[in-house]
Amino acid sequence: MINKTVTNVQEACQGIQDGMTFMLGGFGLSGIPENSINELVRLNVKDVTCISNNAGVDDFGLGLLLRKHQIRKMISSYVGENAEFERQMLSGELEVELIPQGTLAQRCQAAQSGIPAFYTPAGYGTEVAEGKEAREFNGKWHILEKAFKADFAFVKAWKGDVAGNLIFKGSARNFNPNMCGAATITVAEVEELLPVGVLDPNSIHIPGIFVQRIFQGEKYEKRIEQLTIRKKD
Repeated sequence: MINKTVTNVQEACQGIQDGMTFMLGGFGLSGIPENSINELVRLNVKDVTCISNNAGVDDFGLGLLLRKHQIRKMISSYVGENAEFERQMLSGELEVELIPQGTLAQRCQAAQSGIPAFYTPAGYGTEVAEGKEAREFNGKWHILEKAFKADFAFVKAWKGDVAGNLIFKGSARNFNPNMCGAATITVAEVEELLPVGVLDPNSIHIPGIFVQRIFQGEKYEKRIEQLTIRKKD
């Protein structure tokens, strides 16, 4: 069995260069690859394109890269709770491509599956469809969307083994499985790294063939993006 374990996040990020395109799993702050993002900040990589559902918050996750102006372009579904993301977008400092959330997920999955493009009705008749091929299927118009091309995909899983097999937990699963294998190199950070054979094969969400590098992360903060509590009676 191939062992895809790397010693730490520094080794996992070898080959990172300015101008690359990165996929980053997560939804808000749930399931984001915290260790990998922090390493990208430390490396001070510049002029990058990030494909992620959103950019979380100002002082955590992708917000740290935005704060240092390391991101040239964000491909996302929405701005989210990140005021700096909004400010840079409105000021023209940051190039932003907003696309429907389902289309974002499918463009990742298309890249994972080796499918170059697909048709979807989402966005037809809106700015999303500008400059894109359109075709009618069964009386409904669809637009052609292309699979993403990325250099690295950074994902976060709950458990993984040294062969790269991954299990996600709860809502932290989100976009992570779709991004595995959707880039030239997929880096998986896990909360618990186990020997081959320990994970129940029936519980594995992503097989190791989609992962090139895996390491056990550390110091996960697990912040809450929006804390809602019941008012006192």
